[in-house]
Amino acid sequence: MVARTLRLAHRGDWRHAPENTIAAFVAALAVPACDGLEFDVRVAADGVPVICHDETLARTHGRPDRVDSLTADALDALGVPTLADVLATVGRAPFLDVEFKGDPGPRIVEVLAGGRGPGLSNAVASSFEAVALERVAHLAPSWPRWLNLHALGAAEVAAAVGLGCRGVAVDWRVLDARSVGRAHDAGLDVAAYTVRRRPTFDRLARLGLVAVCVEALALEG
Repeated sequence: MVARTLRLAHRGDWRHAPENTIAAFVAALAVPACDGLEFDVRVAADGVPVICHDETLARTHGRPDRVDSLTADALDALGVPTLADVLATVGRAPFLDVEFKGDPGPRIVEVLAGGRGPGLSNAVASSFEAVALERVAHLAPSWPRWLNLHALGAAEVAAAVGLGCRGVAVDWRVLDARSVGRAHDAGLDVAAYTVRRRPTFDRLARLGLVAVCVEALALEG
């Protein structure tokens, strides 16, 4: 059983600033109950790691451009921050769930190591993509990794164990005592995404989850 379930702001606090922006991260960390952040990393056209969930800017910026078609400077001008700038702004105190979108090449690993040390202190690398986690394991074998999942059956647990992951992050709606217990028995930490209601967070915390990605009222504690 974990001592306390961490409350991680999903893409920052989008109630006060656009998601995955420095302003959203700062707003989230100003909430007393917030223990850290979850955000998404992609690579810009010039190889610089930037923070954006989607492949394109259509939903968040009303533009058709792909993130990987623009340089980091061009993206920064649109409000898409670099990973380096986010790490420098938030410091080492908050826990970070850094979700990789696509191949986490050496540049991302270098930037994360520069911000959180060679062991990725107080953070975890996560992804829905097994190949991305395998790449992290090759580039930084000691880093803790979570496999992101939509279900938590025996096959999913076996996949996470096979990848050498420390834990899994799972859609909260499929979690119960049996599925969480199965993962714990396999030596895996369990986290959940994405919760908006405080009672839901409290129920998941009682299951012994290590962290929950939260937003809206669930961020308030």
